[in-house]
Amino acid sequence: MIRFENVSVTYDGCPEATVRDVDFEIPEGELVLLAGPSGVGKSTLLGTVGGLVPHFTGGTLRGRVTVAGRDTRTHKPRELADVVGTVGQDPLSHFVTDTVEEELAYGMESLGLPPAVMRRRVEETLDLLGLAALRDRPIATLSGGQQQRVAIGSVLTPHPRVLVLDEPTSALDPAAAEEVLAVLLRLVHDLGTTVLLAEHRLERVLQYADQVALLPAPGAAPVLGTPAEIMAVSPVRPPVVDLGRLAGWSPLPLTVRDARRMAGDLRERLAGREPGHPPPAVAEPAPPPRPALPRWRRRAVPAPAGDPGDRPAGREPRHAPAATAGPPPRPALARLRRRSAPAPAASALPAEVRSLWVRRARVQALRDVDLTVSPGETIALMGRNGAGKSTLLNTLVGLVEPSLGTVRTGGALPHRTAPRDLVRRVGLVPQEPRDLLYADTVAAECAAADRDARAAPGTCRALVRDLLPGIPDGTHPRDLSEGQRLTLALAIVLAARPPLLLLDEPTRGLDYAAKTRLVGLLRGLAAAGHAIVLATHDVELAAELAHRVVLLAEGEVIADGPTAEVIVSSPSFAPQVTKILAPQEWLTVAQVREALR
Repeated sequence: MIRFENVSVTYDGCPEATVRDVDFEIPEGELVLLAGPSGVGKSTLLGTVGGLVPHFTGGTLRGRVTVAGRDTRTHKPRELADVVGTVGQDPLSHFVTDTVEEELAYGMESLGLPPAVMRRRVEETLDLLGLAALRDRPIATLSGGQQQRVAIGSVLTPHPRVLVLDEPTSALDPAAAEEVLAVLLRLVHDLGTTVLLAEHRLERVLQYADQVALLPAPGAAPVLGTPAEIMAVSPVRPPVVDLGRLAGWSPLPLTVRDARRMAGDLRERLAGREPGHPPPAVAEPAPPPRPALPRWRRRAVPAPAGDPGDRPAGREPRHAPAATAGPPPRPALARLRRRSAPAPAASALPAEVRSLWVRRARVQALRDVDLTVSPGETIALMGRNGAGKSTLLNTLVGLVEPSLGTVRTGGALPHRTAPRDLVRRVGLVPQEPRDLLYADTVAAECAAADRDARAAPGTCRALVRDLLPGIPDGTHPRDLSEGQRLTLALAIVLAARPPLLLLDEPTRGLDYAAKTRLVGLLRGLAAAGHAIVLATHDVELAAELAHRVVLLAEGEVIADGPTAEVIVSSPSFAPQVTKILAPQEWLTVAQVREALR
């Protein structure tokens, strides 16, 4: 179905080929996982299948790629649209229409399918991906994970013979990711659809793959084999494989079920030993969350307190701005990087939220949320897509105004604080890192970040180099992979060393090595007294890094406690090591390795 014949791709201005000597074939009706470290050319190779490389991206393609007998050098993307469906790393760049239902129908309409067929397929896809409740919602009001499901659904409705997916589960909660992968597996098994996907969270997809194509390094020829064969030599591997290597299991397990069957001896060796968890934050503990309101009480919104900061939307003075319905345009985000004043008083808590309600458009995004963040504390916000995690972060940084309740960041009301003053209290790395990137080169972005933060020249560049080596200074940020753009945006915010650091899906596009470096950096910041709040669906990251986990559902806090207590008891949010070694409460391979020394 897909044939790569000695394929190499070189972009203009790059001395070396991004991918080189790619020569393998993917049969019809197989699911092939493209794996490898960040920046090795996975997205480039995926782009050659649908003709986006080189027709859209530019560069030079040597060799030949054929899909269902069509040569992508002589067939442009529009001439392959009936055969190949592609979803890139950035769902927002994929959308054409305004609402969910219209987006699902657009591809079929472009191919001239009959209205009756379009209607039936739209309904099927809404049900398959759990989007029925969102059918009339504007796409701009959806969470990142909901947008990702819509993007996937929009390429499923035309029923292409080949699906090309770049990080399809990166913004999905664990349950949603399983649903999407189950749909893909059904298409492969029942309809003979060929699926080629790249994914860094191998723990989610490895068990479903027929073959794995490993790109071990930039410009290196790929290695093709079964998942077990590739995991034995791969530099990137999920926790279940890492644990198997540590324990000396043979063959290496690829699923939690296989590992549990082999883990009896390891559980005996670990019996009586206590796992080491991240040290608690140095400041006073946060108060326990208030009980969630029953649904019949949510209809009555409580009266605001007398503090002006507690005044709800709709009761502001006439000269005050109206409540923000969503994130501001790109220039407003960029203002957060301007030069700041001296740091706030150390006595103020990094963040304090009391009885917070937020309504965005027709959606009650947050309901009666209480949260206190202490210096040196790392908190993971978790929950299904659309639970309110990003809204809470945006409220803490002043991009969304509370409808009711109080939000204080470093003692200030963020939505009423000038950006030049707010930046000395809080920094946000948004889910879309491009919102912080506006210069023409990586070097220019880093130089601007150093000036804005009044940091020593080279501070931001050193952070980029430490997190993800190999990013050239002269590269345009738009030419970076999703993981590289995220790394650059993170370094820009970290250059100012804000007392409160907010991260929205910080591991999208990062391989395991880059994630390990990120964990080390954030641990160092927490040890120095910085508070960190991250919204994530990456359960392995939460297990590795967080002191506390706050679970959100439909805008409410439903759990708030130490990481081990919250995620060990959750079948959806428990990491692989926890599931393998239960009932013992181990979270990470690093804990097991330390205990066995």
